[in-house]
Amino acid sequence: MSKIFGVQKNVFFLGLVSFFNDFSGEMVQSVMPVFLTTVLGAPAFFVGFIEGVADALSSVFKLISGWISDKFGKRKTPAVLGYSLSTLTRLFLVLVTNFWQVLFLRSIDRMGKGFRDSPRDALIVESVESKELGFSFNFHRMLDTLGATFGPLLGFLIIFYTKDGYRFLFLAAFFLGIMAVGSFIFVKDTPRKKSEQAVLQAKKIDWSIFEKNKRFIFIVGSLFLMGLGTLPIGLVLLKTKEVGSLGYVPLMYFVYSLTFVIVAVPLGKLSDKIGEKAVIGGGFFVAALAYLGLAFTQNFLALLASFIILGVYSAATDGMQRVLAAKSLNGQLIATGQGFLNMALGFSSLGAGIVGGVLWTWHSSQVALLYASFSTLAGLFIFFVILKNYRT
Repeated sequence: MSKIFGVQKNVFFLGLVSFFNDFSGEMVQSVMPVFLTTVLGAPAFFVGFIEGVADALSSVFKLISGWISDKFGKRKTPAVLGYSLSTLTRLFLVLVTNFWQVLFLRSIDRMGKGFRDSPRDALIVESVESKELGFSFNFHRMLDTLGATFGPLLGFLIIFYTKDGYRFLFLAAFFLGIMAVGSFIFVKDTPRKKSEQAVLQAKKIDWSIFEKNKRFIFIVGSLFLMGLGTLPIGLVLLKTKEVGSLGYVPLMYFVYSLTFVIVAVPLGKLSDKIGEKAVIGGGFFVAALAYLGLAFTQNFLALLASFIILGVYSAATDGMQRVLAAKSLNGQLIATGQGFLNMALGFSSLGAGIVGGVLWTWHSSQVALLYASFSTLAGLFIFFVILKNYRT
């Protein structure tokens, strides 16, 4: 049997790896805003700052791991190392006593993410035909986010029904991470074509990617600009505390993730039919609407609707950005290209996290969310203007 549930075996088992990893990671992340601000006494600004710094570090390592993966022709090994590093940090969270320690561990966690993502994405690209890319990426992201859906739900139950809930949660997350690493036994590296072996001789990161793939420059640049308006989900979750109880935080994260699971595969199939640009653009547009709604909402139903919309936004953009970039590159540079893309997205997240966190802390959540809404709309306009003449 070459396929499982309609996708190649590698895609399915990489999805299983991500399922367990995100079950683990998002269980931690769903409670982290409250753990930082309530238990460790961190200011709201620090929540945005920690996510921005972590994403930026992750992005740098995505570039490095992409180059290493292309240079040595290996995808699985660096991915396994990255997942293992992230898993270890969850064990040490049990011991933290201040929010600076969380910054350090979160940074190490994201470095692990950075080391794994580009080789993993390249492995997906190399495991399927071009016509199946959209469906394959979103199938992988569906399993990834299915884990991210169960994670906050289990986190909610652990926090409210166990003694010393946070410590127990971090320990449970560590063991789920071990299951993610163990699932790699079923994943196989794809053989490299002889015509691609020349890339293995490269001794430095291939900056000529920008000269040989000019279309790629415009894609990455436009996605970077749009990302400057999208706030880290950890920061947005703090709005939940203003509307209801602390218990709403993991609950809204659950709703956000569940929405992603439901719509990811249909949006992936849609992108294979109408193109990634249209799906990505629609995703950023609804994100702007969600931020606008969150800026003014003070009731539970409006809060719920906003996080559902944010789930649609993530499903429409996360995997599709990688597909859009992959289709503009030649096969020899696929992992390096994913690294460049991820680095750009990470630094745009850093900018959005810092600006949004400052506005949230020294002005109000409403000002930060209005900034996110209007900046996203401005970035969306630039996205379509820049890519108008580039067919992908």
